[in-house]
Amino acid sequence: MKTSYAVDSLAALAQETRLNIFRLLVRHAPKGLPAGTIARRLRLPGPTLSFHLNVLAAADLIEPHKNGRSIAYSAKLESVNRLTGFLMENCCGGRGGCAPFAEPANIGAKGKTSGKEIQRRKE
Repeated sequence: MKTSYAVDSLAALAQETRLNIFRLLVRHAPKGLPAGTIARRLRLPGPTLSFHLNVLAAADLIEPHKNGRSIAYSAKLESVNRLTGFLMENCCGGRGGCAPFAEPANIGAKGKTSGKEIQRRKE
């Protein structure tokens, strides 16, 4: 990944409204949500939402899907995985072997890591 791509992605997410939009779309991945639903859930006027969706799409973090007369948006999780990989590529001095820092399968229903998972990480 090019550094400029990482900078653009991080800059797009470094704004509260865009971060909220992105997190909402991640919760509804892979299907995504129609623009109107995003606007209602986050209480955003149409022009404001449109501006922020365009910034996120330009940073390749979300993608639009035409659905009849409306447009739905979904998070591009593969882009986020590439960004995360870029940020972590020099972990442990570049020697590799670092355990994944977040594994959704190991997160409990309330978003917390289980005691068993914490114990396994210590071992």
